[in-house]
Amino acid sequence: MRILMIALLGGLLPAGVLFAQSPDVPASDATANQITGDLKDGRKVAGVCRTCHGLDGKARIPIAPHIGGETVDYLMAQLHAFKSGEREHEMMTVVARGLSDDQIRDVATWFNHFDVVTTLPAGKTEDDAPELCVGCHGVNGISDLPDAPNLAGETNIYIETQIKAFRTGKRENDTMTPIAKDMTDAEMQQASDWYSQIDIKITDPSGK
Repeated sequence: MRILMIALLGGLLPAGVLFAQSPDVPASDATANQITGDLKDGRKVAGVCRTCHGLDGKARIPIAPHIGGETVDYLMAQLHAFKSGEREHEMMTVVARGLSDDQIRDVATWFNHFDVVTTLPAGKTEDDAPELCVGCHGVNGISDLPDAPNLAGETNIYIETQIKAFRTGKRENDTMTPIAKDMTDAEMQQASDWYSQIDIKITDPSGK
């Protein structure tokens, strides 16, 4: 495949320089300067999200993504997309439409403030990472781009479902749609396997 990216939750993602962050570097270091909302208020809103995503942003069900440590800009963009109808989901559309713009900013700030540390699978090295994905999503599944999602620790079923949605037109994006249609089943499986096998640890830097 020509383009080095797989963007699973939306956003127009240009191919970038290969991201070689260490597997054990907290993700929040690169995003702390984006915090704009109120953590206390964000935690309150996050109570609505905890059943699927966990209060710390570590998903509790296999079809929900981990959102702890994601950038504020990315999380806000996805919630606004659900709120406006640009993206549709039986649960998320209802939740997003019930949030004010301030609440969206605050809950994005809450989930962003967590530290995420990743560990590659035993016996694997950075050289084993899928070449198609690392430009945007990193060798260890932690994105170096504010509008590209982290993929570390996501389940195979979640990753494959999103790629297939772009391939079939259930989801549309000027960048991702042609990329997904150009992917082979083997490339899809390679990406899903790699990122799903990465272990993640999400912690609150405040120690609470």
